Amino acid sequence: MLNHLLPVELEKSYRLLNHGPTVLVSAQDHQDTGVMTAAWACALEFSPAKVTVVLDKSSKTRRIIENSGCFALQVPTLRQLKMVYALGMISLNDAPEKLRQCGVELFNFPHSKIPAVAGCAAWLLCELIPEPHNQQAHDLFIGKVIGAYADERIFRDGRWHYQDAGDEWKSLHHVAGGQFYTIGEAVSAVDADAAE
Repeated sequence: MLNHLLPVELEKSYRLLNHGPTVLVSAQDHQDTGVMTAAWACALEFSPAKVTVVLDKSSKTRRIIENSGCFALQVPTLRQLKMVYALGMISLNDAPEKLRQCGVELFNFPHSKIPAVAGCAAWLLCELIPEPHNQQAHDLFIGKVIGAYADERIFRDGRWHYQDAGDEWKSLHHVAGGQFYTIGEAVSAVDADAAE
């Protein structure tokens, strides 16, 4: 599985989230491992690379992140749609076997204890930057990206290559009520200017 993974320069890791995909958030503390779906995640800063994600107070994964100080954001693909939806609908608070029920396979990158979800297109490993006011008032968590990876079959040379891959590789974009879109066709402003 790790055969196709390439490290991504941290200063360019924002490109892994710049197209607004639904993400999977994973974390592990001394007692629990959690994975949840999140729709509100984005890049915050280039250097040092930082990201944000909104995590509801009722989420057990949020509490795991607060305990451990680390988390991962992953960009899942269309082939993972049912898992992504289930991870967003089932609470680890109510279902201790949530990860097994949802079919989650976890692995670790070298030199990291942060659990990562197998089969995704990209991963950002993060250290939590504690901001208690933002976390309590706005459910907003900030992470410093300490490692970034992507599957070279879909992301290489600092760019997504959805146009060269099958539909199963497309990222998911949650709208509401279990409805998602996948990433659309590539268009180029540079090519449009040249054609005029």
